[in-house]
Amino acid sequence: MSAHPLALTAAAQDLLFREARTANSFTAEQVTDEQVRAVYDLVKYGPTAFNQSPLRITLVRSPEARARLVDHMAEGNRAKTAAAPLVAILSADNEFQEELPQLLPHYPQARDHHFAERPVREESALLNATLQAAYFIVGVRAAGLAAGPMTGMDFDGIRKEFLDDDHTPLMVVTIGRPGENAWFPRSPRLAYDQVVTTV
Repeated sequence: MSAHPLALTAAAQDLLFREARTANSFTAEQVTDEQVRAVYDLVKYGPTAFNQSPLRITLVRSPEARARLVDHMAEGNRAKTAAAPLVAILSADNEFQEELPQLLPHYPQARDHHFAERPVREESALLNATLQAAYFIVGVRAAGLAAGPMTGMDFDGIRKEFLDDDHTPLMVVTIGRPGENAWFPRSPRLAYDQVVTTV
């Protein structure tokens, strides 16, 4: 048995969790497509039901698109959305089932056996894309960047402005190197005994 119950080094634990924070200000350093690709190519291996991959990532890069997005953010989220080097809209593709024969080649019938009905697909897409969004946030941290997930926004407005009826917006994530005075004080977390029950 190893001397420590976690296999990750202390530095890696800090990078991904203990020292990782949601930045409220950013440096001017840009986030490249290569960085985002590297993040996705890492986190795509996170587990989902039926190996489905409903997460969709819309990178908001142009000033015009950024201004349109800012208009749909809650007042308290507008400044950091406008200032972040990169902003991503994370959404769930409710027609993910079309990819299941590719993603689940040993059970291609899953598309029709389990996901023929739209309400079932929407429920599954919401759960599994949210799982993938969490993996994405950890992946951004693994790249040495700060990820700022936000749900204070006009969901219907963002769907109409950037997506379509087959996609459900989940959150907007600011991405970049933390800037000056980037952090609010760390909020408390629940202790193990408040969360874990053994039966």
